[in-house]
Amino acid sequence: MVVAVAVMSVPLVWMLFASFKQPDEIYSIPLQWLPGSFAPDNYAQVADTLPIGRLFLNSLGLTIVGSGLKMLLGLCCAYALVFLEFPGKKIVFGVVIFALLIPQQITIIPNYTLVASLGWLNTYQGILVPGLASAFGTFLFRQHFLTLPVSILEAAALDGAGHWRRLWGFVLPMSLPTIAAVGLVSMVAEWNEYLWPFLVVDNAELMTLPVGLTLLQNVDGLNNWGVLMAATVLVTAPILAVFLVLQRRLVAGLTAGAVTG
Repeated sequence: MVVAVAVMSVPLVWMLFASFKQPDEIYSIPLQWLPGSFAPDNYAQVADTLPIGRLFLNSLGLTIVGSGLKMLLGLCCAYALVFLEFPGKKIVFGVVIFALLIPQQITIIPNYTLVASLGWLNTYQGILVPGLASAFGTFLFRQHFLTLPVSILEAAALDGAGHWRRLWGFVLPMSLPTIAAVGLVSMVAEWNEYLWPFLVVDNAELMTLPVGLTLLQNVDGLNNWGVLMAATVLVTAPILAVFLVLQRRLVAGLTAGAVTG
């Protein structure tokens, strides 16, 4: 595990050190790991070149709203698949499983055509709406709900609690680890999303942080990699910090429905 962690952390360490380097230090042979100085010149250039505050707020807002709606839809769909009886329930769950097998890239063209026909290019809803349905979240919530004690929900129903009351008052408090896991996965996915926002947005005021990095690239191919690495650190650091804080919840949530009996 130590070797695996070391291998996975090398790119991150290199990115951090390179964000303080000048171009001649990055291209030096033999390889120079440490920068000559830790002066934040590259970070200052990022702030001068990009509307970094606006990009950060765009990413933060889209991540919070997008992951929140994904969890809400996943919770409601999973609750219906477990605790409601309706015709074709197994077929619906089969469709959810099948959706996990479809790569996102396959749906790009029809989604783009739909968003363009609705006039949602260069809009926040154009970025958010096509990716709101989360088959992964629905599947994980369903597997966890199957492990919940049915007697508690039956007692709540006898006391007159409806489905909404049972979901928010009983199911939700018993599912916090799974909710944290789905929330973390959704936040990471929303924060790191690049291809779809890149296709539907070309206005710098609406771009997210990953897409905004393209504004630092020169068309002649002579990029200042120190500046690009500094911007990449700014993109990576917030979500990495969230992941480190919630990693225990992630493991507990992903294993919550693994064993039944």
